[in-house]
Amino acid sequence: MKTIKLFSIIMLFLAVNVSAQKITSADLQVTGLTCSMCSNATQKSLETLDFISSVKPDLNKNIFVLTFKKDADISLDLVRKKVQDAGFSVGGLTANFNFNQVKVDDKGQAIVDGNVYRFVNAKNKTLNGPVKVSVVDKNFISGSAFKKQATTANSDAYASGSGLVNGKKTRIYHLSIS
Repeated sequence: MKTIKLFSIIMLFLAVNVSAQKITSADLQVTGLTCSMCSNATQKSLETLDFISSVKPDLNKNIFVLTFKKDADISLDLVRKKVQDAGFSVGGLTANFNFNQVKVDDKGQAIVDGNVYRFVNAKNKTLNGPVKVSVVDKNFISGSAFKKQATTANSDAYASGSGLVNGKKTRIYHLSIS
């Protein structure tokens, strides 16, 4: 009987801690594309990421619609790196998150599934359900947009993209809720 109770408690704990957020999809704007071969090279580079289930290009807007695999660990930095490996730059990345009772503190920070997010326009709130956000970090927006954002960003980690969290140097993503 004790074994069943212990097993039930463990399963309940795991069910509660199964991801508090998931990135379901993203619109990735790529700059520097001049032809369909450029787009094709970028698409092929992105398709090598094992957490992406589909990449659909929109050549008129230089946007790639990315759909992510369910329950996959997603690295936005790897998405950016694959675009750069293809010879281009990220001009913007807007992601669709599905949050599950994520608490944003008074500094705009939330730690979810090991990822640290600092929201530039949300403090002291709980995020739940689908939320559209833009990544406003360096190399995810244009240089001029980054400089403009840097003047208003109230984060010690904005320029470098990393900072100390619980005494450990950690990647911090800066997000703006759309």
